[in-house]
Amino acid sequence: MLTVETIRKIRLSIHRDGKSIRQTARELRVSRNTVRKAVRTQQTAFEYRRRRQPRPALGHFVEILEEDLAKDQKLPRRQRRTAIALFEQLQGGGYTGSYDSVRRHIREWREQQSSNASEVYIPLVFDPGEAFQFDWSHELVEMCGIPMTVKVAHLRLCHSRYFLVVAYPRETQEMVFDAHIRAFEFFGGVCRRGIYDNLKAVVNKVLSGKERSFNSRFGQLSSHYLFEPVACTPAAGWEKGQVENQVGTVRRRFFTPRPKVQDFAELNDWLKSRCMQWAKSHPHPSLSGQSVWQAYEAERERLIPLPPRFDSYAERPARVSPSSLVPFDRNRYSVGCNHVGQSVQLRAYADRIVMVRDAQVIGDHPRQFGRGKTVFDPWHYLPALERKPGALRNGAPFKEWDLPEAIELVGEQLQKRYGDWDRQFVGILHAVPLYGLDAVQEACRQALSIRTFSKEVVLNLLHRSRDDAPSGEMELPDPLKLREPPVADCQRYDTLLKEAHHAA
Repeated sequence: MLTVETIRKIRLSIHRDGKSIRQTARELRVSRNTVRKAVRTQQTAFEYRRRRQPRPALGHFVEILEEDLAKDQKLPRRQRRTAIALFEQLQGGGYTGSYDSVRRHIREWREQQSSNASEVYIPLVFDPGEAFQFDWSHELVEMCGIPMTVKVAHLRLCHSRYFLVVAYPRETQEMVFDAHIRAFEFFGGVCRRGIYDNLKAVVNKVLSGKERSFNSRFGQLSSHYLFEPVACTPAAGWEKGQVENQVGTVRRRFFTPRPKVQDFAELNDWLKSRCMQWAKSHPHPSLSGQSVWQAYEAERERLIPLPPRFDSYAERPARVSPSSLVPFDRNRYSVGCNHVGQSVQLRAYADRIVMVRDAQVIGDHPRQFGRGKTVFDPWHYLPALERKPGALRNGAPFKEWDLPEAIELVGEQLQKRYGDWDRQFVGILHAVPLYGLDAVQEACRQALSIRTFSKEVVLNLLHRSRDDAPSGEMELPDPLKLREPPVADCQRYDTLLKEAHHAA
């Protein structure tokens, strides 16, 4: 093969020094054909590439090798066999050729597959306030000293690149709603379009083309905030490439090393401040001379103003058990015991669980995560205590009942003095719906001050407090007011006394 140095000497000898082909060939000790080849073109380097590499030893093993490569192509990268592993497998089947022949064929096959699968990605440009993108990711944190995986919702404005990330313990519909509400309030408005994957919380069914059957409850969210949801083509993540790239950026910058927090509230407050710091300290990738924050401030004026906050629950039917509990997400929550056996609507929020029947709230509890937890509200079981006062002693809903101090002290005194203390204490508790917790607490405080403890005393004090309450004066309209107020006259009474005759 001609080297670059040999070609340079030939060209200098012929074109600069004017020597003949014969003389140049003799001096440089190359053939005249080599000299002619170097001076007839303007090339300064020649490269030889074999058009076809003969592999006589592979023979019919080529088909076996390509079948194995095609199978490996469908597996995750870490599970694919290496070239040396495929070579050893072929040897076990009778292959006697060299490893280099197998390696070259594997490289050519993979290059061909890569070129066939390559696509052109067209950069996307968005106007201010035109669209936002949404996606989920799973990140590692240390919460209360325990490593755990959290689900992180990403929302990003496509024009300004301003974004918010919110962490949750679940990746469910109510979490999607809560993330949207937080992001819209963080952005100070809403874009005209939202771009999503075909996640179940958003899309019920993928139809032909871009047509989708969207979830009804999600449709209410988009209608409330006046944006149009758009779902990407399956396996076409480049249609929302900004938020896809954001996932990796947030993982490297926000979650490496793992944040150490006490709860989700602390984590989300920290993430919110980090998102704002990131926007103020990083330049916009396409708007020269502007930071992400400056681009966002210009885009904020083009966002749709925020309506009142959306009621962000995911609703599903449920049935009240004989224990007056409603199961949800492997935990149980109490409702009023007069609804046992009835069907109710369970509304799951990101942070609480609400049970509704006939448009009335019959149970409202902080949401629990994990499994096997039971959340009681002792007041839900108050009607049952009237029939079963003995349940007050060992009933699960009444363990660690956090009552006002005065009521608890009266209960302790009743327990010391009466054998049927539970019946008397239940009678006092039943006055709470009638008089209110504050009034019953004040009556118990008065009973403690006079050191007299019984249901009758507390109820008597409650009745007296109601009777002693000052009644407001009625304001009469002008037509009903007396022009001359009446004057007391006792003369008529004296006259009647003179006319009275007493029996002997």
